[in-house]
Amino acid sequence: MSGKSSRSESKPLNQFPNKPMQFPFNFLTWVIFFSLNLSLPTVDSDPRVTVAGNLLCGTGRATPSSLIPTFVQAMETLSSNLNNSNNNFAVANLSVATSPPFFSLIQCHRDLSHTDCLVCYAVSRTAVPNCLPRTSGRYFLDGCFIRYDNYSFFHEAIDPIRDARNCNSSLGGNWGDFEGGILGFGRIVGDLVENVTEIALRNDGFGVMELRGVYGLAQCWESLRIDECRVCLSKAKNEVRGCLPSREGRSMNAGCFMRYSTQKFFNNDALADGGNSGLSSPGAKVAVVLAAVAFLMISGFASYAAYIRISKLKQERKNMGLLSRSYNKSGLKFKYETLEKATNYFDISNKLGQGGAGSVYKGTLPNGDVVAVKRLFFTTRQWVDDFFNEVNLISAIEHKNLVKLLACSIEGPESLLVYEFVPNKSLDRFLFDNDKTQILSWKQRMGVILGTAEGLAYLHGGCHVRIIHRDIKSSNILLDKDFSPKIADFGLVRTFGADRSHLTTGIAGTLGYMAPEYIVRGQLTEKADVFSFGVVVLEIACGKRNNAFIEDAGSLLQTVWKLYKEGVVSEAIDPLLDGNFQEQEALEVLQIGLLCTQASATLRPSMTEVIEYLTTKGEDRQIPVPHQPPFLNARALVSQARSSSSTSSPLTKMGVSYTTSQSSTTPSSEWPLRIDETSSS
Repeated sequence: MSGKSSRSESKPLNQFPNKPMQFPFNFLTWVIFFSLNLSLPTVDSDPRVTVAGNLLCGTGRATPSSLIPTFVQAMETLSSNLNNSNNNFAVANLSVATSPPFFSLIQCHRDLSHTDCLVCYAVSRTAVPNCLPRTSGRYFLDGCFIRYDNYSFFHEAIDPIRDARNCNSSLGGNWGDFEGGILGFGRIVGDLVENVTEIALRNDGFGVMELRGVYGLAQCWESLRIDECRVCLSKAKNEVRGCLPSREGRSMNAGCFMRYSTQKFFNNDALADGGNSGLSSPGAKVAVVLAAVAFLMISGFASYAAYIRISKLKQERKNMGLLSRSYNKSGLKFKYETLEKATNYFDISNKLGQGGAGSVYKGTLPNGDVVAVKRLFFTTRQWVDDFFNEVNLISAIEHKNLVKLLACSIEGPESLLVYEFVPNKSLDRFLFDNDKTQILSWKQRMGVILGTAEGLAYLHGGCHVRIIHRDIKSSNILLDKDFSPKIADFGLVRTFGADRSHLTTGIAGTLGYMAPEYIVRGQLTEKADVFSFGVVVLEIACGKRNNAFIEDAGSLLQTVWKLYKEGVVSEAIDPLLDGNFQEQEALEVLQIGLLCTQASATLRPSMTEVIEYLTTKGEDRQIPVPHQPPFLNARALVSQARSSSSTSSPLTKMGVSYTTSQSSTTPSSEWPLRIDETSSS
């Protein structure tokens, strides 16, 4: 039978530490019961709404948006069937019209009046929604049983996994009340369950009796055939004997219920009148009203959940619609299936790298063009902004030192960006990898420095908008087949107006490349990119990361400054060059790097001025003398940020964890840390 696997995984609800979608149904149960006590006249009837066993929920799950409306519909169907049938049993089968399939059942014990059955059902249906959004749930009260599942269980007699017994008893008394004492009591219970089983099998699955001061009840669900009922009761009588010498015991199986007790709990009178007390009694009316209240509460929750879901979907469609119109106009639209096939379905062998915004794969289009496909990670609401940045900004700018956006796709399960393929990957692989396959010559390094400067100058003032990249670093500089640089990864760019300054609480980037005024005060200008560029210049010239330690536990900035002041520049240059560089040019390059990394943003040159320093030859080249760069200890940096106003310091609002870079060897270096969550390396 379908669904067996989900049944075998089911557990009592109290075994799940994190219960989903908790409703205040325990409170509601007491309100219903208390209200009934106040509103019903004093009669001998008892709906027996005491809990017989734990609420049992399966482990299978469905989406709340689909399951909750189905559950509400099924409970309403059960209510209607129970009210209209004048019977103590009802089922609901919604398997044809719903996904996943949905089956439900309510069975009151036949000794209950129809009024008491309605009350028991009203209480049980307020508890079973605690299983949502799990696809199955069952609940035993002493007067009724309710169950829902995603398969047809109506002929299920026993369940080896979830069948249970409850031997707890608060009943006391003297064993001398029974002939033979405790052993005699055991014989009485044994005879009782045998006899009540036979009565039930002769009486369409229901039987009650009293035997020498012990009372028993057996009830099969009316959906079972007689042979299925026999199997269920046979197991039940063996299980309930296991409760001895307890004065009360219950066996709760998938298709039946059995109970014995030294206290009378069933109603003989209901058997005489057929359980028909009518719906006109005050108790029936109260039960129906309370059932309606429970239904309205569930419906209200379902409606609210559906409203939230629909609102989110509408906003997503609106965002995607704006984005779709944006790139449709620019002719950038591409089919997801085409890009998926181009990357061989994002095969790991085609993966070029991964950053904070997504993974990049090499792909070959049907026309033979090789491209880089960026597979975006959308884990926060900021993904829309980042996607707009990349599409709108990169598609509108074009420069030989900027990676070109070729196409994008938003129609598949994830959004994709397609860039020109840059064969030599990123600069950091040539500078820092232990297994370097090629060493960049001094001429190639100078070309990378100049090309990067020209790309940044274009971003800062050469295109139609003013753009600040915010994450310039060696891993975001790609090298084409001629080792010309191309600035990549615009997921963190920002555009600003003519005020030339901006205060932000949204710190993003990589520590070690970020300007101190941006980290501490949130002040963002082009000079933040200039600082990052200066760090990259020193890395290119020296062949070492900024957070690599050369001597005296100092960073690259500190070491270069010390050697520059001592006039021994050659010691700072990458030893792999083996002296193949012009010492004067190397001195000037280090001087430019130090100028760009000065602590004061106003003292740093613009990128246009940097290009002049790099391209002007001979005596006309006049490079200012740099001031000492910031040698901020990482702990001091954080302390300084926290000591400033808590409302204005963006560092205190970053909400990120700091992790030491793999090349760090001491926690006291001035720039050994990265903001891994916001880095887009």
